[in-house]
Amino acid sequence: MIEVAFSPLTLGPAEVAGRTVFVIDVLRATTTICAALANGAKSVIPAATGEDAVRLAQSIGGDVLLAGERGCVRMPGFALGNSPLEMTREAVAGRPIVHSTTNGTGALLAVEHGAVVYAAAAVNLTAAAERLREAIASEQPVLVVCAGREGRFSLDDAYCAGRLLAAALDRKPPRRLLGDAAIASLALARRFGSDWSRPLRASAAGRELRRRGFEADVDAAARVDGYPVLPQFHERRLTASTVGIA
Repeated sequence: MIEVAFSPLTLGPAEVAGRTVFVIDVLRATTTICAALANGAKSVIPAATGEDAVRLAQSIGGDVLLAGERGCVRMPGFALGNSPLEMTREAVAGRPIVHSTTNGTGALLAVEHGAVVYAAAAVNLTAAAERLREAIASEQPVLVVCAGREGRFSLDDAYCAGRLLAAALDRKPPRRLLGDAAIASLALARRFGSDWSRPLRASAAGRELRRRGFEADVDAAARVDGYPVLPQFHERRLTASTVGIA
């Protein structure tokens, strides 16, 4: 069965156990994670709060970087925000990053006990879709989790979920395998078509980012395969997986 959750808030251990899980926060956490790993970051370690991030960074020590945001804006004292454009090779190569965001990192932590957990976005769509295709072919139960917006449905993540499913299923979904939210995500993707910028800009998250001066981040998040890595969440950290990447 292929299920989509429009928010992680309803998910408990039973809903994620044994599943191959894909977490989406296209604006901007999973996009930023892909950018960091594509540019050589050693790992990205999600933290639920800014305080947790500081404690984790202190326990790791060394050349760890703090990155994250609240209300779209970089947290005080953090080296980096939650922008994919900040994750340059010069800034992140070879370094672990402790990352805390309003929605995305919490979604990752909510599903950490899945059988295997990946981060997905437009910027790694081909790699994520290939891994999803493999999971479907081997009859693994699949869960696509949208980070949403403060516990609520978000257009940008739901559209991304639909595009991910469409790419993995070659636009011929076996409906008997799809949950209702998966069917709705596919319908939403068809409604908006292939132009990623339309739903991302129209979404509440996209509008807020643009209002705050992060329009370039929205454009970067709409670049399909802009950061073609597949982040895998294992042992409390995300690293670049080679699974599903040609």
